[in-house]
Amino acid sequence: QVQLVESGGGLVQTGGSVRLSCVVSGSLLKLGNMAWYRQDPGKQRELVAIVSDSGATNYTNSVKGRFTISRDDARNTVYLQMNSLKPEDAAVYYCLARVKVSDIAYYTYWGRGTQVTVSS
Repeated sequence: QVQLVESGGGLVQTGGSVRLSCVVSGSLLKLGNMAWYRQDPGKQRELVAIVSDSGATNYTNSVKGRFTISRDDARNTVYLQMNSLKPEDAAVYYCLARVKVSDIAYYTYWGRGTQVTVSS
């Protein structure tokens, strides 16, 4: 059983910063791509940032230059450093991980989310 647990969300002022963490635990052989998504009530979940197992990153346009995704495979953890936060960044942020669970199988797992609220 693989679990993803996010932390680091909370209330932050416009222009402020917050760092989200997501720890992957359980029976896994290797971590593949890891990503952060976010979702506002009534809206579709959107990809915010993704980091491959080689460290390549990609971001949605609205966060480029402000957010940084990184990973620490020794700790089975992915981070999202969020700077210069705007009210429109407020959402529930979800962690996703592609996990190798056997020699031939990767599965996708989601965390339960952490709320980020940005006050104006």
